[in-house]
Amino acid sequence: MPKLSIEDLIKIKAKVEGKITMRDGSHRVKINVHMGTCGIAAGARKIMNVLIHEIEKRGLTDIILTSSGCAGLCNREPMATIEVKGTAPVKYIDLTEEKIIEILDEHVIAGNVLKDYALAMGSETTY
Repeated sequence: MPKLSIEDLIKIKAKVEGKITMRDGSHRVKINVHMGTCGIAAGARKIMNVLIHEIEKRGLTDIILTSSGCAGLCNREPMATIEVKGTAPVKYIDLTEEKIIEILDEHVIAGNVLKDYALAMGSETTY
C-alpha cells in the first residue's frame, strides 16, 4: 500500500466531514426522505441517492439528509420533507429525480417553495 501524503489526508478529512455534516452536524436545512417499504418500492432510494450526489457535488455543508419510515400516504410516495430553519416544513409528494433536483435548487438553495409539488406546509401535531 502506498504512503498517504498530507494532501491525501486533507482530501479524506474533507470528504468525511461532509458526510458527517449531512447526517448530524450544524445545519440550515434538514431534508427527510420517507423510506418506508412503500416509499422504497416507489423509488425513494433513487431520490436519496440523487440528493447525496447533488449535495456532495455542490459542496453543500449546511444540509442534514435523513430518512424516516412511511409518512402515511403510500399512494403519494416517494415523499420528502424539507425543513429550512425559521420556516414551516414542506412535505413534497410524487417525487422524481428531476423534481428533487428542482426542489433542491428552488426551495433548499433559493428559498422558494414549489407549491405544485407540495402536499402540505407546517408541522403535524400529536396530542
